[in-house]
Amino acid sequence: MRKFYKLIAAITLAYGFAPTASAQKAEKDYEPYPHMFVGVQGGVQNTFNNSFNNWKTFTPTASLSFGGYFNKIVGSRLHFNGIWDKGSAQYLSLKEKPYSGKFDYKYLTTSADVLVNLCTLFGNKDSYPVNLIYIMGLGANYAWDNDGALALATGTPAVRGMEYAANDKRWAFNARVGLGLDIPVHKNVSVNLEADLNHIIPGDNHKFVTDNLQFTGQVGVNFKFGYKKKAVEEEWVTRVDTIWYDDVAYTPRVEDGTLTWNVFYEIRESDFNDPDAQLRAIGAFLADHRECKVTIKSYADVQTGNPKINMGYSQQRSEKAVKALVDAGVDPSIIKAEYFGDTVQPFAENDKNRVSIITATGLKDVKDKYTVKKYRTKEVRELKKK
Repeated sequence: MRKFYKLIAAITLAYGFAPTASAQKAEKDYEPYPHMFVGVQGGVQNTFNNSFNNWKTFTPTASLSFGGYFNKIVGSRLHFNGIWDKGSAQYLSLKEKPYSGKFDYKYLTTSADVLVNLCTLFGNKDSYPVNLIYIMGLGANYAWDNDGALALATGTPAVRGMEYAANDKRWAFNARVGLGLDIPVHKNVSVNLEADLNHIIPGDNHKFVTDNLQFTGQVGVNFKFGYKKKAVEEEWVTRVDTIWYDDVAYTPRVEDGTLTWNVFYEIRESDFNDPDAQLRAIGAFLADHRECKVTIKSYADVQTGNPKINMGYSQQRSEKAVKALVDAGVDPSIIKAEYFGDTVQPFAENDKNRVSIITATGLKDVKDKYTVKKYRTKEVRELKKK
């Protein structure tokens, strides 16, 4: 066994501690751990006991395993190993003459193993071109189809009370230690070499055909799966965008306002016609302007009455118009009233000259609306493009 350990150390040092190209490629897109695996192996085994013929009882063996690695150091597996074996034992006859012989049987060794990657345990990388795996586990060994060769030849029981009968079935506890080399060749495949020692602890009143150490040496392949994709490392950047938009602006100016109302009368009348409507119109203008002035000019038609009577009618019409405005709340200081009788005819149609012409003037503050282009800045956070 010392030669075997020296071989493992030599191979590990020869490969060094740099990840392989395939491992690097796998690490680029996937997290190397955790992952699952299914393994198949084949090789030789030998069961050692008190016989002189141990080295003649090597037989082929095969294994199947299911497991996974929780992280870069520790994993576990369920391991099944079998199926052919040869045993040998030394018997004593009744005359104390030694007799030894070989016999065939089948077996199945199961073990729940803990796997420890010694390279990643003491190194600082997730994987190496050759990983040295320490194996330890517990399980059970089951044997059947014993051909009973010794029992038939001698007719006597085995030394230490071990009895061998044809087709007898036996089981035992199993304790395992071992070492393995795991060599990644692809993200999903690795080649492995493994050597184990299984200590078969007999049960069932010591009636078991493999009551000693079992050595297995195998080579195999692990098929790995269940990787998680690596989380994308997001790099955020902040940029400043300029945003143009239309804004509304106003230019103030002063507008001259003028509004005229004509109050027409019947013959010999001087009262407002529909005074409420007239007063509401005048009040709206005065409320919408400043520095207002109100002028009232009253007339009479030339075809009715005489100049003296007509002058009186026009005077009454101006006076009543002033009174109506003042009663409605207009400041009398801004009112100027005049009357002209029939001396002036403002309209060509005679009946329309029985009239009071009320003119309001004032200044109005207005704002001319227009559109201007403006901009503002905005910080935008986004993923950096690869």
